[in-house]
Amino acid sequence: MLMTPGLALFYAGQAGAKSVLNMMMMVFSALGVVGVLWILYGYSMVFGPDIGLGLLGNPASYFGLTAILENDEASELVPTLAIVGFQAMFAILTTALIAGAAASRMKFGAWILFSALWATLVYFPVAHWVFDLDQGWIATSLGALDFAGGTAVHINAGVAALVLCIIMGKRRNWPREAARPHNLTMVMLGAGLLWFGWFGFNAGSAGAADWAAGFAFTNTVAATAAAILGWLLYERIRYGKATSLGAASGIVAGLVAITPAAAAISPIGALIVGGIAGVLSAWAVGLKYKLGYDDSFDVVGVHLVAGLWGTVAIGFFGTAVAPDATDGLFYGGGVTQLGIQVLAALATIVYCAVVTTIIVLVVKATLGLRVDDDEELAGIDEGQHAETGYEFSGLRGGSGLSTATAPTTGSAPSEAPTATKEG
Repeated sequence: MLMTPGLALFYAGQAGAKSVLNMMMMVFSALGVVGVLWILYGYSMVFGPDIGLGLLGNPASYFGLTAILENDEASELVPTLAIVGFQAMFAILTTALIAGAAASRMKFGAWILFSALWATLVYFPVAHWVFDLDQGWIATSLGALDFAGGTAVHINAGVAALVLCIIMGKRRNWPREAARPHNLTMVMLGAGLLWFGWFGFNAGSAGAADWAAGFAFTNTVAATAAAILGWLLYERIRYGKATSLGAASGIVAGLVAITPAAAAISPIGALIVGGIAGVLSAWAVGLKYKLGYDDSFDVVGVHLVAGLWGTVAIGFFGTAVAPDATDGLFYGGGVTQLGIQVLAALATIVYCAVVTTIIVLVVKATLGLRVDDDEELAGIDEGQHAETGYEFSGLRGGSGLSTATAPTTGSAPSEAPTATKEG
């Protein structure tokens, strides 16, 4: 739960001063939209009785959770309702992650419709494949290891972000004008909250305060710490400076990479995987300038790239002494598990890319994706929410409902020059 407002701060600090509220609203709205869908049919689609081939749970089986209330036993080690609540946070956060690719130009109503359709048609099915350890085809038939969501969460969100930002198109002045973060202290606070919440994300996936949870907890420290250093080292060598935005982004890259591998590799392996994730993601964020897609806050460069690396790294660094008890290539296990991990990643990429493309085109044809040019260039907080994050003049406060017209210049916080993740 803490990760979602942490993500809102992490993204909002990178937004412009006149788009900060919209960014936070896009993230917070996932709590409402996906939270409702999860209670109605999302949990049932992920963990309900399989309707065939490990592809989907029956959405009617636990609709509204009524059947669980009738059968859940308070004496169980982990009551079903505890799993319902815990897994709800995964569904909410995964959807919210995508928002960072669409910052400063997407209609809020279009985002709401997109997030509802995406959670239903992409996240819930893929989560069934991965998290239903008794029925999902990736977990059972394929045998891929994914402790806390490298495929269902990070690869899924990263691919969706790439599709969304390509179809929606670039911000009007990008990349001619650098889109500088307006509040780096907010970014770093958000990254810190994400790291704290991630201990629940990873260690909590053990389902108990046991050895596996401690293993995942320790690896989450190791990989993330190494990723910070990896990102900063890349920045120092490539650009001559180590930035606070780089440190915050390195935190997220390390957390993403260790998510699938938290119970599969040793702490030394976690240091290696995290360090490589920091360097890979720092390099990958520059690809958007070379390839021409406007991923506003680097969801692709961090979540897709680090998520892919963490998922595949199990095939290299997996060790039988870890709770997942599977040796990878470097521990004498051969290439079998590596191939399985690659197949799981590819299946997620293909399914998410195809279905997300259809969803985005449907939203574009019905509500339209983008705000108009004037609203985008002025900052979209007022146009979409009738509010501003900061007081831009003495004539009005934070609410845009006043009839006064705020001047475009004054003593407001400006888009101050600061570090950017430009390649």
